[in-house]
Amino acid sequence: MTVVDTALIRGRGLGKSFDGRPVLEGVDLAVAESEIVTVIGPNGAGKSMLLRILLGLVTPDRGTVTRRPSVRIGYMPQKLIVDPTLPLPVHRFLALGTPESPEALTATLDEVGARHVVDSPIQAVSGGEFQRVLLARALLRDPDLLVLDEPVQGVDVGGQEDLFRLICRIRDSHGCGVLMVSHDLHLVVAETDTVVCLNRHVCCTGRPEVVQGDPAYLALFGATAASAIAVYAHRHDHEHDDAGRVKPAHDHDHAGHDHAHHHHDHAGRRHG
Repeated sequence: MTVVDTALIRGRGLGKSFDGRPVLEGVDLAVAESEIVTVIGPNGAGKSMLLRILLGLVTPDRGTVTRRPSVRIGYMPQKLIVDPTLPLPVHRFLALGTPESPEALTATLDEVGARHVVDSPIQAVSGGEFQRVLLARALLRDPDLLVLDEPVQGVDVGGQEDLFRLICRIRDSHGCGVLMVSHDLHLVVAETDTVVCLNRHVCCTGRPEVVQGDPAYLALFGATAASAIAVYAHRHDHEHDDAGRVKPAHDHDHAGHDHAHHHHDHAGRRHG
């Protein structure tokens, strides 16, 4: 009996070298519908190269990439340089390369919480607003798969958590898969289904609660791993309401809770 691959996208044995130096070696990765897969690893681990190979922008030296037929991909790049001298309001920026109506553009901005910048010059919006605009740009493709390269880059701590919650709500409402790359572990793990630790090769992979205790994960992230686990423990010991907010908790005597509450209180004071 033939087994049908249900993944939206899958990479098998992916390898890439430059000038004889391996950037990726034997990497396997797959993303299914409604699944959030987060690739974490230090700078230079090959994370962005892996995304470019999966997107078909770079040809691997070894391995194969398969995509579900007709799969639609919305891509949010790590960096996008906009000419500071070019007068470009947000609505015109979003209209570039899309046939969508002005009403659809505004509705998508509304979905990502950035409707208020629709007429603002793209160069004048804040870091968090710009990331939301980029997310809206990816959503305009009505994607089956969202590919997000460092989606909270340049965003303050409070804004990072808001953006991750927004990504989860989008996953829930659109039913799309999400492939996310980050070197900043402590907020990502709390909202992901599968973690892939990458350092040119896959060091470990699995559910967050499994990966967090893996020796390869601890060796890769060292001292930062402890605080990441503390925030993860807090967030997963509580339920979220329909809007993605953490429901009030009744028991906070866990050491991980104390750490996470300090983090949340600090973020609230800075950004509330």
